[in-house]
Amino acid sequence: MDIVPLLLARIQFTASLSFLALFLALAFALAWFLLFFKLRAHATGAPGWTAAYRFWVRFFALAFVLAFASALPVLIQLGSLWPGLMEKIGNVAAPLLSFGVLSVFILKSCFLGVMLFGQRRVSNTAHTFAVFMVAVGQSAALFWMLVLQSWVQTPAGATLIDARYRVLDWGAIIINPSLPWNLSLMVLWSALAAAFLMLGITALQALRRPLQDGERCTFKTALVVAMVASTLQFPALDGAAKVMAEHQPAKAAAAAGFWHSGSEPSWSLIGIPDSSAKKQHYDWPVYAFGAAWLGHDDKSGYLGLDKFSGMRPPVGLTFWSLRVMLLLGALMWLVSWWCGLRTLRRHLDPGVLSPRSLRLLVGMLYSGGLVVLCGGIFSMVGMQPYAVNGAITQSEILGTTSTTKLALGLVGYGVLYAVLIAAFNGMLFHAARYGVVPVRKPGGQSS
Repeated sequence: MDIVPLLLARIQFTASLSFLALFLALAFALAWFLLFFKLRAHATGAPGWTAAYRFWVRFFALAFVLAFASALPVLIQLGSLWPGLMEKIGNVAAPLLSFGVLSVFILKSCFLGVMLFGQRRVSNTAHTFAVFMVAVGQSAALFWMLVLQSWVQTPAGATLIDARYRVLDWGAIIINPSLPWNLSLMVLWSALAAAFLMLGITALQALRRPLQDGERCTFKTALVVAMVASTLQFPALDGAAKVMAEHQPAKAAAAAGFWHSGSEPSWSLIGIPDSSAKKQHYDWPVYAFGAAWLGHDDKSGYLGLDKFSGMRPPVGLTFWSLRVMLLLGALMWLVSWWCGLRTLRRHLDPGVLSPRSLRLLVGMLYSGGLVVLCGGIFSMVGMQPYAVNGAITQSEILGTTSTTKLALGLVGYGVLYAVLIAAFNGMLFHAARYGVVPVRKPGGQSS
């Protein structure tokens, strides 16, 4: 078959799903940050926590809108790019997608208006409850999306009969082998994406002027979350790698840069994969992790990429997306703990940080979001050529859209996403410099 339409469809769908994952992660994490700010404001009465809430609720609203809007192209592309997919997995996917949609409309939309516009019209308890319900709804929507994503990686609880999956056990479908680790990583990376966004913006403000109470409260909260989440990501990555080795050995071999089955198991720390020569150039192997993070069988031992000729994922992109993700994760751990130790004696006050440290935090502003993107790319690209691991290939379900239309669609979506991200950044930096529009009270007073 012509590989160009398949390649364009893969790029378009990966870009759309990555954009959705980024803003869904931000909206999820910011919702829980906002709930914490509300609870602290209620418990302490300190105005700084209320100021932090009022500043960041605008960005939650924008992230929520972008996540909701970016879900539409993904749903459209499921039908236009992969029209055969729902026919094969509809019995599994349709209920899961329905649960996600219901989570949006029941748990979030019913309370979102109160959260965004009702702070002056309802009691503080009622408003806090609305914020809590929005956070729960955001969590539910993320959960059902991850259930489906995890199931296509490790399909359990259903069997393929007459080219269509039949459900045997919904419990096994929902709690499939990949879900606990995918969920853990997504929660931690979402927390890091929001935390480093907050740290970067607060550092930018600190470089320009003395910080206010709300900005100090933001910094303290984000720094603690960053320190905890960046530490917990390492055991979560280890667990996910072991599940990948068991259920997706081709992806594990590509991630490790391990080409030849039966040889001493190794994990390439860095190198340049060469698919034509079937080896790593400038290889720096680490043998300590190879046995745990590679698939194996009883006959040939550890499974290299030579066992998956013609059915292996794009090795270079799989290999490097993982390493960029790991490098950023390690940097976030180092930076968060460095700042935490530097500010510990002053109760995590960012005022003690040097201008160089503050500029470092500004430079790390998007690091958590980039980890979410790299994790999504690694997950999706590493599954190729499969749409459902080990059972359904992408070429089986590819639509008949022409190469020209696919190319135009890719350009159009790329321009749209670039404009939306630029708008988000523009609002972010404008608010960091000038603040946000004050909330006007009844009677003409503002706060």
